[in-house]
Amino acid sequence: MDLPALSTIPSLPQEAQLRVLDTLFEPSPRTAPIDDSLGGRMSALSAVNSPTDKNVLFGILGSHPRLGRAPANPEHLSELSKKEQEQLNTGAEEQAEKLLELNAEYESRFPGLRFVSFVNGRARDVIMVEMRQRIDRGNEDKEIEETIQAMCDIAKDRARKLQARI
Repeated sequence: MDLPALSTIPSLPQEAQLRVLDTLFEPSPRTAPIDDSLGGRMSALSAVNSPTDKNVLFGILGSHPRLGRAPANPEHLSELSKKEQEQLNTGAEEQAEKLLELNAEYESRFPGLRFVSFVNGRARDVIMVEMRQRIDRGNEDKEIEETIQAMCDIAKDRARKLQARI
């Protein structure tokens, strides 16, 4: 997808805004239009404790693909995610199995969430250390905050890369 100029996104029709969101984040259930305060909106959803807000937030945060694991429906994985996770999907089988175990442990510890980190070329073992630290910390509020920040960092990086191609 060619990304429109970021300054024009808030004025695009909602369907076009949603396509941009699907490119920069991952396809997920949401109704809010995109603008420069999307991270703030997700944070606001985390601060409100209504079941509806939590369901919307977890729908967005849980839409991110699992690290180092091919999705059950590969067509739902964006091309950008495929490229970003390439180095996590190659290498020692033992490490790959450990990453799968950590994903399962994380999702058991934080139901409804997926582990999200701005990988940005970091090695699988470094990511696994971060996963272990976040699981052991066990703080759902902090985890939601870090997941929102990571998703925004990923989206900003994707936007920068897509804008550079134009």
